[in-house]
Amino acid sequence: MFIPKSNRIAVFTYLFKEGVCVVKKDTVTPTHPNIEGATNLEVMMLMKSLQSRGYVKITFSWQHSYCYLLPEGIEYLRTYLALPAEAVPATHKKSSGRPDAGGEEMGGGKFGGEGKPAFRGGGDREYRPRDGGFGRGGGGGM
Repeated sequence: MFIPKSNRIAVFTYLFKEGVCVVKKDTVTPTHPNIEGATNLEVMMLMKSLQSRGYVKITFSWQHSYCYLLPEGIEYLRTYLALPAEAVPATHKKSSGRPDAGGEEMGGGKFGGEGKPAFRGGGDREYRPRDGGFGRGGGGGM
């Protein structure tokens, strides 16, 4: 299938920027929802071509193809798009980490004042009295 170079570059740029691409198995959709200018059929065929060369791993589920860029594919797209070596997809970037948990130290959150979880015993309300009851271990003497 012939795919215009502008559409091929748009698809490859999106795939390199995100690191993943989702393609619905719908050949008549005029456009792909995330990529400007390319049809859904063109994106499907490009992903299938990249998979046959070993650059992309495709997982198919519920009429959607989930395409994951492999390390070989990153190198191929870097050379094809003439990108610098320090450019990496969004899925390979390190996250900044979790924010500091300063609110829990002040006695807020799910912990009580003594550092024990509030749902453990000793709260101001008891859900079941310990004396009496029915059934096993209820202690209801007759």
